[in-house]
Amino acid sequence: MSNFSLYLLVPLAPLLGAILAGLFGKVLGRAWSHRVTIALVAVSFFASLRIFQDVLDGHTFNGAVYQWMTSGDISLEVGFLIDHLTVLMMLVVTFVSLMVHIYTIGYMEEDDGYQRFFSYISLFTFSMLMLVMANNFMQLFFGWEAVGLVSYLLIGFWFKRETAIYANLKAFLVNRVGDFGFLLGIGLILMVFGSLDYATVFASAASHANDMAPIPGVSWNMMTAICILLFIGAMGKSAQFPLHVWLPDSMEGPTPISALIHAATMVTAGIFMVSRMSPLFELSDTALSFVMVIGAITALFMGFLGIIQNDIKRVVAYSTLSQLGYMTCALGASAYSVAIFHLMTHAFFKALLFLAAGSVIIGMHHDQDIRNMGGLRKYMPITWITFLIGTLALIGTPFLSGFYSKDSIIEAVEASGLPVKDFVYIALRMGVFVTAFYSFRLYFLVFHGTERFGKAHHDHHGDHADEEVAADHHHGLAPGQKPHESSWVVTLPLVLLAIPSLAIGYFTIEPILYGSFLKDAIHVIGSHPAMAELAEEFHGPAAKALASVFDSTLWFAISGVVMAWFFYLKRPDIPEKIKQRFHGIYTVLERKYGFDEFNDWFFAGGARLVSRFLWQFGDVKMIDGMMVNGTARLVGMCSGIVRRFQTGYIYHYAFSMIIGVFVLLSIRELIG
Repeated sequence: MSNFSLYLLVPLAPLLGAILAGLFGKVLGRAWSHRVTIALVAVSFFASLRIFQDVLDGHTFNGAVYQWMTSGDISLEVGFLIDHLTVLMMLVVTFVSLMVHIYTIGYMEEDDGYQRFFSYISLFTFSMLMLVMANNFMQLFFGWEAVGLVSYLLIGFWFKRETAIYANLKAFLVNRVGDFGFLLGIGLILMVFGSLDYATVFASAASHANDMAPIPGVSWNMMTAICILLFIGAMGKSAQFPLHVWLPDSMEGPTPISALIHAATMVTAGIFMVSRMSPLFELSDTALSFVMVIGAITALFMGFLGIIQNDIKRVVAYSTLSQLGYMTCALGASAYSVAIFHLMTHAFFKALLFLAAGSVIIGMHHDQDIRNMGGLRKYMPITWITFLIGTLALIGTPFLSGFYSKDSIIEAVEASGLPVKDFVYIALRMGVFVTAFYSFRLYFLVFHGTERFGKAHHDHHGDHADEEVAADHHHGLAPGQKPHESSWVVTLPLVLLAIPSLAIGYFTIEPILYGSFLKDAIHVIGSHPAMAELAEEFHGPAAKALASVFDSTLWFAISGVVMAWFFYLKRPDIPEKIKQRFHGIYTVLERKYGFDEFNDWFFAGGARLVSRFLWQFGDVKMIDGMMVNGTARLVGMCSGIVRRFQTGYIYHYAFSMIIGVFVLLSIRELIG
């Protein structure tokens, strides 16, 4: 098979699976629907492996598949850019997607929408692959919008739940805000460069570095305007402050799509896009500073919210928000390869955590409240050990994958020459403690301590949010019933994801960060020294892990673990006392800083107010009152006047004719 055929096979195999399961699912049945989709995603994964080997041998590709449309001098094409960055993303997307497909067999086995779900996740995989393989902005935007559309379908998969409908609509609308900025950025690129092809734009980017943007009333550098607008798109897709509000609510979808959206696909699209656009972002320190500050705010303040969550999936969701903030900070520090490295390691351990959380939910008969768990370690040993591995990787334990990428981000920010680096560095160091605390709070409450399951759930009625969770996830263990380990189709993906969560950082840090792996795919100018300084200090993965003992970052993480152990295993009364003592702060965190209330009041309420005004004034008064009913009244009034001349007497008509002739002659004289 030729290389070009392999390139086509990677995205088209999942698309074929989506079509077969979606259109012919009833004919295929449940078993053949999952067999076909899993087999075709596996084909995509193994084809990606073959392409990866080919790229390592020096064979890259940048060309069109077909020309979609020509408008003047602008050619819109579907094409592929196959380089080191692309194949890395292809492997991550297809591998995690394959694990999710296998896991779904066990998780969704009793769901009526079984075939439909497999169709959606295969279509999601196709959309993400089209995004990462694009060689032009048009195809990038197609993939960008396609993952947004399919995420809408997946988040609202259980469409009979009002909370799911609200969540998918929220995700769709918030992403439209970011996508509007993204589209404006692409429009500026087309205006400035006259092309949407990556290579053409990147080759001439430096010549436009000092251009001024044609924005009325402001004096902005063109590259700054383009990069900030593109990053606004990334803020929506990668859930950065203040466009982060959709991501926690996306937990309303089934757990497999939480892993797919939060680990390897949709939320990492923004990180990938900014890395791909490094030749543009490197020309604007203002844009890089903006990116870094947004990432720091997201990393720290979304981590705080994870501390008070009681839904197992929402804790992991807020950790995703925080880790995306870390990746974004790396982008702002011009450490694009570090951001991609953390994207890769995070994909494995975060998919592991979500799927392990789903295994816990299965074992708890769909109870997601961690306050109803405890002591699950002896009942679910495989889920326990894999969840622990994922948690240790998340907090940055030396030698595990998350340590190498997360520690490199903090070092890159410290080495950055940007004026905002001190604030960002402090925020990320604080975030290390917060991440360790809420991660092990979750771990201890679920797997250790007192067994709290199999009891009536009347202890938490004061928490409205948890009442909603209990209403939606309505089962739970009956009194006396014990949790159970999940089936092999659930635990196998956990084991396969635990392996890279343990080791992939150790074995790939040197080629990805300090070797030539991403050298041709990412561009960094000499005035941004972060990666050069990291390279000077790097003496091998083992030495880096051992040296962390003398770094305060590790002790921040250990402090978070110890505090979580003390609070939730030794003295569980303390968290409740702190909650009562600092009730105001707790309320602010519980209300998620008021973003949802503000959005509902300002944007949703404002839209309703404008709609009401347009209805009452525009529709009722202007259209109905003046144009429709007013026209009818005017015609009626004129008819009432005219009908007075319709008397039936000949002399009245003769008189009217004389008056008419007189008027016409008078007009003629005036004109003449």
